[in-house]
Amino acid sequence: MKSKSSIQTETNVAGRWVRTLEGYRAFHPNPLPPPIEWSETLAVALANASTLAGKLAGEGRRLPNPHVLIRPFIRREAVFSSRIEGTQSTLGELLAAEAGAAVERSPDDLREVGNYVVALEYGIERLKTLPLSLRLVRELHEKLMTGVRGQHAAPGEFRRTQNWIGPPGATLAQATYVPPPPDSLGEHLSAWEKFLHDQMLPPLIHAALVHYQFEAIHPFLDGNGRVGRLLITIELCERNVLPAPFLYLSAFFDATRDDYYGALRGITESGDWGGWLQYFLNGVARQAEDALNRAERTNRLLEQWRHKLAGDAQAKVALQIVDLLAANPFLTPRGAQQRLDLAYNTVMRAIRQLEKQSVVKEVSGGKRDRVYCAKKLLQILEEPPQLKPAKRF
Repeated sequence: MKSKSSIQTETNVAGRWVRTLEGYRAFHPNPLPPPIEWSETLAVALANASTLAGKLAGEGRRLPNPHVLIRPFIRREAVFSSRIEGTQSTLGELLAAEAGAAVERSPDDLREVGNYVVALEYGIERLKTLPLSLRLVRELHEKLMTGVRGQHAAPGEFRRTQNWIGPPGATLAQATYVPPPPDSLGEHLSAWEKFLHDQMLPPLIHAALVHYQFEAIHPFLDGNGRVGRLLITIELCERNVLPAPFLYLSAFFDATRDDYYGALRGITESGDWGGWLQYFLNGVARQAEDALNRAERTNRLLEQWRHKLAGDAQAKVALQIVDLLAANPFLTPRGAQQRLDLAYNTVMRAIRQLEKQSVVKEVSGGKRDRVYCAKKLLQILEEPPQLKPAKRF
């Protein structure tokens, strides 16, 4: 169905640009899948990404408590995905705030990142009762946008007006990209949802195509980038590429932001699907490798701490606190008391044990409302993403 206001059309293999009566060009992506040229380079990239994702999945299945590592990894993804949209919160600030510490960061920034965590955890749980679909996408958007600066963007509702992408303050006429007008949005979303259930392509290729198309359609007034990145992890879990949400691409997208937008733009402008797929698969490989590295070092560090405490008959509570630190390196005595349902003095004795073993350090500098941090663990989580392949692979 053509836009009612269209007057001129320009096409390429990815879609068509329709110039409207209002004078701007809107892009209408062709239904997926596109024609893909399976070069040797692309085949090697797919094999490498699939191997590393499979290795990460295998390690995840062997973890005794995978949920312990998932929690900080999800928060790391939330920070990087939100950073692409302009928030400034760090992982340390988010974890400290969740532990009950006071942080100086804007509450709005923290709430936006927190909403991303809520939406991702909700989406993974929702897959048990609802397949990936337009309905789930709307639910994710509602979780993501409620109570934050983008709430004006009708949380959970597809747009009814034209939106666009451009530099701050740009008008529609100055936009660098204009997605389909609202009167053709239903057609594009219906085709996109149909492709969601297509099982013919390798899952990683499918996820890459789904992500591009969602960004091209841009179905919400705000929050499209964050929802699109959420969907990558959720789809990989739905397709059983991963047993749990261990793999996230936002850190890679953020670190290679120009390449990310350039690869997406390459499809829209010249139909360069191969360039986007190469970039996406490289991101999967690098982030799978990065997650493996962080998980291995985290587990090693936790085991070292447990080994230090194993010979101490009075270390039962300290060992329980180590388990809490695995989920969040920041800790308050009151928070630990509530989580473990123990007396305050008992918790404080255990924290002092951990201080003596150099597991935690007091970071708040006050006598009241103290905050402790397992800095070695936080350092592993906060390190920049690894973008080059490790020698062992």
